[in-house]
Amino acid sequence: MSSAASPAKIELRNVKKRFGPKVVLDGLNLTIPRGQSLVIIGGSGTGKSVTIKCVLGILKPDAGEIFVDGEEVTGLRGRARDTFLRKFGMLFQGAALFDSMTVWENVAFGLIQGRGVAKKQARDIAFETLAKVGLTADVGELYPSELSGGMQKRVGLARAIAADPEIIFFDEPTTGLDPIMSDVINDLIIATRAAGTTALSITHDLTSARKIADQIAMLYKGKIIWQGPTSEIDHSGNPYVDQFIHGRAVGPIKMEVKA
Repeated sequence: MSSAASPAKIELRNVKKRFGPKVVLDGLNLTIPRGQSLVIIGGSGTGKSVTIKCVLGILKPDAGEIFVDGEEVTGLRGRARDTFLRKFGMLFQGAALFDSMTVWENVAFGLIQGRGVAKKQARDIAFETLAKVGLTADVGELYPSELSGGMQKRVGLARAIAADPEIIFFDEPTTGLDPIMSDVINDLIIATRAAGTTALSITHDLTSARKIADQIAMLYKGKIIWQGPTSEIDHSGNPYVDQFIHGRAVGPIKMEVKA
């Protein structure tokens, strides 16, 4: 699916964000076509998570515009922002489950708290969603501390998709998982997008990026320095991208080492 045939679901224009003297986003431009999966790659501390937080309104950009479905969203407040946030699901790094809640209560949390769904109905949806990510009903009654890391990721994914969001953000979805479980999570991410969901992921895992992305964008020094179809990343012609995807110590990207 080409960008021309699929209007932008999310668009960031010249977005800037700094924390004190540290410039994190320095005029970032990014377009995510409707119904596609885009993965942002880049080194640690390059602003990948800050980008997601700016879209969600957790952080306010210092400058620039962010559009979702053609609407500028950086100034949304109150009920308008609540309505806007209902478009999103989020798989957090490390799953970020509530330890004091059972698995099904974690999955149902957004339905009950964010959408006012009755507890019994939310419970039914939670168990249906857990089945979609390959977890049996008995798992729903356990607590997160009783689960393996891979199972916690599945629960986090179930929570992200429980309300059928239009957009899902995946924050380092395979971090800390072995290669087999990582591939299981990748397959589940692909399955969640079968209904045309738009996805934005950030990851260091190039194997995962190649599998789940329609497009890949590289963030470096606060800017997107390359964006294109996943099939073209090995022939990007960009020396920064080439160094990063091959994990080479020698190249234009210099690691900052503090004495």
